[in-house]
Amino acid sequence: IIGWPAPNQGTSDVHGKEHHALLERLRRTIVAQDLPPGARLREQSLAAQFGVSRARIREALAALEQTGLIEREPNRGAVVRRPSVAELLHVFEVREALEGLCARLATEKVPPESWQDLVDLFGEPTERMVREGDATGYLRSHDRLRQRMLDAAGNPVLAASLQPLTDRTGLVMRRLVLMTDRIRVALLEHRAILDAMRRGDAEEAERLKRAQIRS
Repeated sequence: IIGWPAPNQGTSDVHGKEHHALLERLRRTIVAQDLPPGARLREQSLAAQFGVSRARIREALAALEQTGLIEREPNRGAVVRRPSVAELLHVFEVREALEGLCARLATEKVPPESWQDLVDLFGEPTERMVREGDATGYLRSHDRLRQRMLDAAGNPVLAASLQPLTDRTGLVMRRLVLMTDRIRVALLEHRAILDAMRRGDAEEAERLKRAQIRS
């Protein structure tokens, strides 16, 4: 009958959702460095950890390999990828262009006053995190800002393009926050970008965001 789902369509939809959920859990585990670069990804161990079959793990690892987060090594199987400096520089070049575009679109598409809560967040609350060396709290604020900008930009192609690039540079970003004074400079950069967005100056927001990624 026209309009009825094809046989097994419901099962296929469930499988797709489960695959996406598993993929996201594995991605977050790697990006958070619970599985650091170079770590071997054993299908049996991961299947037990996430409560799924080895076949599901194999599917998820194949998808993550396409994003550049993991790779296959002879005699070791799948491992978390350790990118070279040259590769990271190439990724940051692309991120500069895409994140600048994201800042411009986000500024253009939502009312300027909608950024006020983030202006407030990157005031005293985030400054206190920086003073106290609360890297986890700072990164949480950073992720909140990044997600809001992606949502406001309203471009799913842009979001899908940025996610794997951000994941691949996540290790560097965390090390910069934990091991250098970069966090203090970044706070000032975020404030300047938010100020431009709060004023509705899309061109300046894009310029400042590109400069931040370039630095």
